[in-house]
Amino acid sequence: MKNLKTIAIALLVAFSAATATAQTKKIDVTKSTVNWLGKKVTGQHEGTINLKEGSLIFKGKKLKGGTFTVDMTSMTNTDMKAGEGKEKLEGHLKSADFFGTDKFQTSTLVFKTIAAKGKNVYTVTADLTIKDKTNPVTFDITVNKNTATTSLKVDRTKYDIKYGSGSFFDNLGDKAISDNFDLTVSLKF
Repeated sequence: MKNLKTIAIALLVAFSAATATAQTKKIDVTKSTVNWLGKKVTGQHEGTINLKEGSLIFKGKKLKGGTFTVDMTSMTNTDMKAGEGKEKLEGHLKSADFFGTDKFQTSTLVFKTIAAKGKNVYTVTADLTIKDKTNPVTFDITVNKNTATTSLKVDRTKYDIKYGSGSFFDNLGDKAISDNFDLTVSLKF
């Protein structure tokens, strides 16, 4: 009788876990950070960009989805001071040569597939939309309590951002800019 009761409890727990409903956890955009890094032949620049909104979806403790909107107009440079060309660089990044923020004020990231990689680590394939162009990106994300962190590389040329790209223009010399830029993200929820 004791074994039957133990089996019944185990089945009830398994059934409850299997039928657990998804829980959406809203990202605290004031405490979350998105840092960018762009490289060129003669150096690099870095800065921040703000999340407009976002959420992660969990089923039990397992990550099952996510969606994010980035405010492209908030892009700032953090490695230069005012008067050193900071404003000029920020203006150029927001221009049609790069992100065209007058026309494309937001970018989005929507998780499509998620696979558990290890304890609290998942491999995500997501659709990234920049300048109304959508391409898949794959990255690992670590979820720990109320924080999620990730780093990913983005090939800007897939989003029609070709300015200074050695893949599209010849004889750029030391004016060439890397096709990839890096994002380092820390999400609080």
